[in-house]
Amino acid sequence: MKIQSADFLEAADLALQNPERTSLRDEFGLSTPLKRSNAVEEFGDFQGLRDHVKRIRQHSLDNLDHYLSQFEAEALNNGNSVHFARDGEEMNTLVLDICRQHQVRKVAKGKSMVTEETELNEHLIAAGLEVIETDLGEYIIQLAGEKPSHITAPAVHKTETEISQLFLDKHQLGERELETPAEMVSEARTVLREHFLSANIGIIGANALVAENGYSMLVTNEGNGDLCASLPN
Repeated sequence: MKIQSADFLEAADLALQNPERTSLRDEFGLSTPLKRSNAVEEFGDFQGLRDHVKRIRQHSLDNLDHYLSQFEAEALNNGNSVHFARDGEEMNTLVLDICRQHQVRKVAKGKSMVTEETELNEHLIAAGLEVIETDLGEYIIQLAGEKPSHITAPAVHKTETEISQLFLDKHQLGERELETPAEMVSEARTVLREHFLSANIGIIGANALVAENGYSMLVTNEGNGDLCASLPN
């Protein structure tokens, strides 16, 4: 179900009537700032590095044409293809064309906010392709038929009970109990491994494009991005 901003207050009111989710929200709201503060403290000159990266980012945006041209030239030199799209519709069409050129049936996807915005999954599925999100949070909400609730934690609104029941309903693995997060992660890993091995094509996002050498940089905590980039043909 797609929640538009006009429905926010109604959706929020409905969510606040769920005691399990309000408890989860309170726990997340208290623990996350503490974890961040501890990480910042352990890092050292966090603010100095943050300011440095901010300057680099702004410089790149101010000179985007130059760096995109440099990236394209270096990427082509590495044997890659580079495509530019004017909008989301054109990007979706380009991706579908590439899939059709290679007779793709199944897509393994890493997390990508760009494809979330362009609704690439829906475009590919409407064309008859099977699309599997492989980031664990994205995979959970895909099974639930929902949209991500957070840019880095897509399924943060889901309780352990909800995820356990979702897996029991969607994974055809017979009678079993899923009582702990470790058991749920293990089951997801088992199911996703088969998708990695049978996918014809992989789609990943990028945290940064490196103009100097034409490479992309991707940071994940699960390794699914590496598998999407390297396993499919």
